[in-house]
Amino acid sequence: MGEVERRAGNSGAELQQFEESLLDRLEAVGLPTENVLVSIPQRVVVLNNLTTSLEALPTEDRGGSLYVSKMVAAAAAGLFDASLNYLWDETIGELRARVSGYDLRYFFDVAVPAPERRKHLSSADDLPQVADVDLLRAARDMGLISEVGHNQLDSVRYMRNHASAAHPNQNSITGLQLVTWLETCIRQVITLPLDNVTAETGQLLRNIKERRLTEAETAATAIFFENLPQDRADSLAAGLFGLYTDPVSTPDTKDNVRVLWPKLWPVVSEEVRFGFGTRIARFLANADHSQAASSRELFDLVDGSAFLPEPVRAAELDTAIDALLSAHHSWDNFATEPAPARQLAALAGERGEIPRGLSQKYVKAVVEVFLSNGNGITWAADPIYRGLIEKFDSRQAGLALRAFTDTNISSRLQTPIARKQWDALLDLLEPKLTSAIDRDLFKAIRNFSGTPDKLRSDSGIERLTKLPKNDRPTRRLKI
Repeated sequence: MGEVERRAGNSGAELQQFEESLLDRLEAVGLPTENVLVSIPQRVVVLNNLTTSLEALPTEDRGGSLYVSKMVAAAAAGLFDASLNYLWDETIGELRARVSGYDLRYFFDVAVPAPERRKHLSSADDLPQVADVDLLRAARDMGLISEVGHNQLDSVRYMRNHASAAHPNQNSITGLQLVTWLETCIRQVITLPLDNVTAETGQLLRNIKERRLTEAETAATAIFFENLPQDRADSLAAGLFGLYTDPVSTPDTKDNVRVLWPKLWPVVSEEVRFGFGTRIARFLANADHSQAASSRELFDLVDGSAFLPEPVRAAELDTAIDALLSAHHSWDNFATEPAPARQLAALAGERGEIPRGLSQKYVKAVVEVFLSNGNGITWAADPIYRGLIEKFDSRQAGLALRAFTDTNISSRLQTPIARKQWDALLDLLEPKLTSAIDRDLFKAIRNFSGTPDKLRSDSGIERLTKLPKNDRPTRRLKI
């Protein structure tokens, strides 16, 4: 018998002895003993693979990994649901530490765009107020974790919500899944180095806040902006917008943003530009007049009035969309989701007319909630979502058809329930697609041989997702 087999046998015998003693005690006091502990072979899988899973974690860092120890202890005891919960606690703790060590102010600007919530967040103590799903998204958008890492961690988050001890459930977890998730969290969060763009962005933000930039630095930064990936450009714009509208920013900081803003604006996406316009309306609705005035200065600086939405209705719609997504992302969404869904439907009206600046956010949100969270359909809200989709005009239908290009939705399409909903969505969209490019894209999606979560990786389909060049704002909306 080899060393591995001998150790596995010893582990199994020791766990068997522990289990018998524990179950005898439970039985002695009249507590249930069936379906309490995971089978011993599954626990042995975790213990035998622990060394391999921890290889990527430096020895000097292991002494502070308290929740990893708790995870292993819970796994050895046969409580895999508790073990997964401890693993997630370790992951979130490490990710929050990474955020704190990078730039908290920038993180909050990216993670919490809603002005009503953002103004109450400033320190590391406020990080628990940011939902895990938003923490992952913002960390990805800032480059603190990779897109692949985000998708993998989001799967772990999903399992933590639906198969761990965090909430009542009857789902099962295997030992191999546990050790795989441990390795994912170590490689994608704890030991992942910052890429060059993320490091340079962090240095730029520090310089903006600490001193006035020189002309040479401004010129070099303009070149840096031109080479930014779209998601990084959008995130950096959120950071500069937050710096400029923050009442405590110094005059030097504001001057730096004023110089850089026109150089960054050309590479910011339309969706994010419209989002800034909507924030102005929300500042006004909340009587944050100083921040509204600062925001308008940035828009005037780049002649961005075309991206200002109808103030009151747009602000209410934007708030309703955020409320719906917040409910959808919660663990008890089946109970909390219908009310904000009805509110959004009421604001959309009989014709489903949405201010152009909110179209992409609105369509993306409706598609996301219609696809479900992957665990089950919110039956009380599903007819509402179908009604909203049926009111899509041809442009909104084209946006919905391209929803799979969003990483969050693509990740969701890995689940069987979301895939079934995706097929239903295509049926609802088909009669609304009038342009040739939309019809060609629809046909390509229908003929795609892979699963829908792989659509965004197909080069031919990726080319067809490009919106027509004339699909741009056509009128200026005054606030």
